[in-house]
Amino acid sequence: MSHSSPLFKRWLSQVGADLAIEVLSDLLDTGAVFAIDAEARIVFWSRGAERLLGLRSEQVLGKHCTEAIHCEHSNDPCGLAEQGIIKDQYVKVLKAGGRGISLLRTARAFFDADGKFAGALEILRPESPAQPAPLPEEDVENFHGIFSRDPAMKQALKVIRNVAETETTVLIRGESGTGKELVAHALHVESHRHSKLFLAVNCAALTPSLLESELFGHVRGAFTGAVRDHAGLFQRADGGTLFLDEVAELPLELQAKLLRVLQERTFIPVGSDRSLTVDVRIIAATHRSLREEVKAGKFREDLMYRLRVVPVFLPPLRQRRLDISFLLWHFIERHNPHGPRRIVGIEPGAMKLLLNYPWPGNVRELQNVVEYAFAVGRGPELTLADLPPEFQENPPASFLSANTPATPKKNRSEASLILEALELSNGKVEAAAEMLGMTRVTFWRKRKKYQI
Repeated sequence: MSHSSPLFKRWLSQVGADLAIEVLSDLLDTGAVFAIDAEARIVFWSRGAERLLGLRSEQVLGKHCTEAIHCEHSNDPCGLAEQGIIKDQYVKVLKAGGRGISLLRTARAFFDADGKFAGALEILRPESPAQPAPLPEEDVENFHGIFSRDPAMKQALKVIRNVAETETTVLIRGESGTGKELVAHALHVESHRHSKLFLAVNCAALTPSLLESELFGHVRGAFTGAVRDHAGLFQRADGGTLFLDEVAELPLELQAKLLRVLQERTFIPVGSDRSLTVDVRIIAATHRSLREEVKAGKFREDLMYRLRVVPVFLPPLRQRRLDISFLLWHFIERHNPHGPRRIVGIEPGAMKLLLNYPWPGNVRELQNVVEYAFAVGRGPELTLADLPPEFQENPPASFLSANTPATPKKNRSEASLILEALELSNGKVEAAAEMLGMTRVTFWRKRKKYQI
């Protein structure tokens, strides 16, 4: 039984019990706090509940528990009327979108003057306290499987969504693993060509002769081994979309043929004397600067302008710090149903390494790290030992010191680090705390200490 003084009761009457409960619930970093009345209808729903379950307060207030979150309650909520208190009971509830999640439930019942059940205050929390609460679903952009809550990436997705409705040629610029082909496919799906084929080729993966045949096709007898006619990608993609990945690697002799297709919509298969007409939308991608390739004499300037009508830049994952923890849990939740391992928490030290890692392989590397952890580790918590060797051998420096090399972290004040984290996260406290490897409560205390 907790103890309180008359002073506390007077203070509570001054600030208001509703505000006190709301603030107290906000201090619980990873849990959902809610209250039910005598009929088990939800009458209070914390911001932590919104983050953990993805359900906004207006979606659940006034609804019965079983209707709102499908928790394993009844009209006598799990025996609370008899027991009065429940601690660390395993329950399964539904998140937004209908996905089930296992949580620990702690609840305390209240009774009226006649001893009748009057309601309860409940807390749902992850099985491991290290599991971060995801941001509300409305804070995350989901565009055909491309997830982001980073402002720069959201801006890129806005451009992609708008240009998809046009016939404009798009050049996607981004490092390996940033999702260039996903973006290209999304452009196709959102266009009026979605009912036709989407075909892709990596221009760096084939020799010049094979690439020419793959793109433009050939006729029988065009070269040794050409025993029959072969329809190239341009012919097969007629009416649809052709994605040219790593277009900067396209040989100069093939750049002229590609330019002709873009200008005249015609091409001649290898070994043929007859031109074919096609209607194909070109989407290209590269991790190189085409302007620099033009200066080096490796790429045609006229072709660059034809391909680079609308350039789209995909920021690398190391510049999308808001996305790391979200994507991490996204991939974990994709693996969890397929066991034998089920991860419900991340060791704080492991999370700090993951957040500070520079991710040279971007989202693809993050996905591989999660797959590695599921393959080599066991138990409900992802630990340091579950991370690949590069994390053990060369622990990454803090992302803040990496972004500001002229000012080493050890020489910088804690207050300046907090200010920078808030700036990078656009004022989002949860994300800023994650960046610094702090809990939300610790971050709140530090801000109060430095009057930030």
